[in-house]
Amino acid sequence: MPYTEILALCMIGAFFVLLLGGIPVAVCLGVTGFAFGYAGFGPMLFTLMPARIFGVVTNYTLLALPLFIFMGIMLEKSRIAEDLLEVIGLAMGGLRGGMALAIILVGVLMGAASGVVGATVVTVGLIALGPIINRGYDAGVASGVICASGTLGQIIPPSLVLILLADIMGESVGTLFAAALFPGLMLAGLFVAYVLLLGVINPKAVPAIPQAERAQYTRRDLALKLFKVVLPPLVLIFLVLGSIIGGVAAPTEAASMGAFGSIVLAALSGRLNFTILRDAVRAAFVTSAMVFLILIFAQPFGLAFRGLGGEHLVQTAFGNVPGGFNGQIFFLMLLLFVLGFFLEWIEISYIALPLFLPVFLSSGADMAWIAILVAMNLQTSFLTPPFGWALFFLKGVAPPSVTTAQIYRGVLPFIGLQVIALSLVFFFPGLATWLPETIGW
Repeated sequence: MPYTEILALCMIGAFFVLLLGGIPVAVCLGVTGFAFGYAGFGPMLFTLMPARIFGVVTNYTLLALPLFIFMGIMLEKSRIAEDLLEVIGLAMGGLRGGMALAIILVGVLMGAASGVVGATVVTVGLIALGPIINRGYDAGVASGVICASGTLGQIIPPSLVLILLADIMGESVGTLFAAALFPGLMLAGLFVAYVLLLGVINPKAVPAIPQAERAQYTRRDLALKLFKVVLPPLVLIFLVLGSIIGGVAAPTEAASMGAFGSIVLAALSGRLNFTILRDAVRAAFVTSAMVFLILIFAQPFGLAFRGLGGEHLVQTAFGNVPGGFNGQIFFLMLLLFVLGFFLEWIEISYIALPLFLPVFLSSGADMAWIAILVAMNLQTSFLTPPFGWALFFLKGVAPPSVTTAQIYRGVLPFIGLQVIALSLVFFFPGLATWLPETIGW
């Protein structure tokens, strides 16, 4: 094996050592990239670095990231999710598992309105976890529903994952948004089917809301509240996603419209004030800075790995995977799933994925389909113990009576459902490719 390829392997190993040592991801990427690139070729390897970094910070599509992040944070701070959960929960409370179904629907709406997983999990956890456990729900089931519904924002557009995957894989954001729509809704449907089945098999785990509590509102009052609370977010979602998928607006333009729309919704709810606006802007800046810092420091890492021959090394290794193209896809999915136990999705996206992309590009595979498989796989990284971020988010706001073991137990069925959804998209690629092809993306 050539000396440079040995350095490439050592660079990957050094990155994981630094990461497990608690050093921030961006620093790990920059240090290993510069150190091993310099060891292999000296400073000449990095002559293209200024141009690559300039390309990241001036990428017009990536401007949608801070706008969508602001949109999600504004919706969370203006307590729109709280209103949605209360109204939909009362409307579905007569069903066994009705509150759980309401949480899933709120996860769909909040995911489609913002794509920020942490905001959804924390908000719904604060609002719903204690009350539904007090209503008799099993703590594990309640925790699993909240964590899983919060991760729907990873696959239902406008998803931050899809925007970054579009940049990595060279696809348009609109194509990936269109490709992800049916798989995302299918996954939400599997969650709903599981809760309904659980209501039949184990009704004590997901009891209905008592009739006395539901009797506080007449059907007319409930219908009016549904109209006032659910319609505005739906209109915002339709305007944002419809304009992107329909080709009316670029993702960045639609994101700016969504950010402005979230301010309008907060104003209509009577909760917009300077403090909320300031906190939302500050939180959006902090989150966006973290994402862009990782994007920038991923450039020396990627440049060094390719320069050291790591790309050729990966292609050679992939060529030895049995089963041809399907075997290579299965290997990639298995690797991403295992990495999800230990790493965040953004780390996996910018470290592992670019290593394998040339293999699939040369095979002529539909990259939109590959991107949706990757996105659904990365979604599991939020739920898989021991480092699933949705589990940490929920534990941070859960009542003291809810144990970590109960949260871990509760998410296991939903991880299984995500694997089923991933398998369906693999065996039936039309779930991801039909809509983009139909609208001509």
